[in-house]
Amino acid sequence: MKTERNILIAFILNLGFSIFEFFGGFFTNSVAILTDSIHDMGDALSIGISYFLEKKSKKKVDNKYTYGYIRYSVLGGLITTVILLVGSILVIYNAVGRIIHPVEVNYEGMIVFAIIGGVLNFIAAYVTREGDSINQKSVNLHMLEDVLGWIIVLIGAVIMKFTDIRIIDPLMSIGVAIFILINAMKNLKQVLDLFLEKTPKDIDIDHLKEHLLEIDEVDDIHHIHVWSIDGYNNYATMHIVTKTDDIKSLKIAIREELEEHNICHAILETEDEVCEEKECHPHLHENGGHHHHHHHH
Repeated sequence: MKTERNILIAFILNLGFSIFEFFGGFFTNSVAILTDSIHDMGDALSIGISYFLEKKSKKKVDNKYTYGYIRYSVLGGLITTVILLVGSILVIYNAVGRIIHPVEVNYEGMIVFAIIGGVLNFIAAYVTREGDSINQKSVNLHMLEDVLGWIIVLIGAVIMKFTDIRIIDPLMSIGVAIFILINAMKNLKQVLDLFLEKTPKDIDIDHLKEHLLEIDEVDDIHHIHVWSIDGYNNYATMHIVTKTDDIKSLKIAIREELEEHNICHAILETEDEVCEEKECHPHLHENGGHHHHHHHH
């Protein structure tokens, strides 16, 4: 599995980076580099967790998890996000202390580390760029963030070397932390939307309903529910009111329409009576109720 192998590679690379960075930050006394190492360590941890959960998420559907294990990969994303949120808040706290009491920093060392780190990270981001789960995307995003982080550290170190404005180091570290915080919040929202069964953002229920009502033999549709398991696979259920005897070809037509709307798995129930519930059929009384067809027992 390509995604899994990539995640494992990313885990090893990130762990290596964070150790390299920790020593770099320690050696140069730079809180910006240390921040980045915490950020990387958080990434490595979360990638490790993601790796095992992603592996689990590939397990086949069984009786305990009738939708399969896909949500485990989403859970991996959630844990990652929480780690990063906590990490970035700690970083901001520490950097503020340094702004109040500035310390000596080894700028030449910072410049050297930033160049090496940036190049290594760029190679790693390039190697792990493929894959399509939320996990994989977030892993790759971290890699690119790290490249960006190193570039900023490099620029900051060069400026500090020539101007000796020490406050730049903690300011950079706060910048990185805020960036992590914003991204983590975005990820968190995505994960919560999935767990709360929110309608996927690329699907407009009214629009979908209009399209389905255009299919011949569909008299009405109600109880449409659309949700997503992992942000990519969408599921739907609905009731279709029809008088046709050829239910099979009607369902084929509906499934084709749904696939165009990115819904790969649908449960369709057909009935030949108009639903009596007012909420799902608000215009029932306007048309004089002439579609009523009662079952003859």
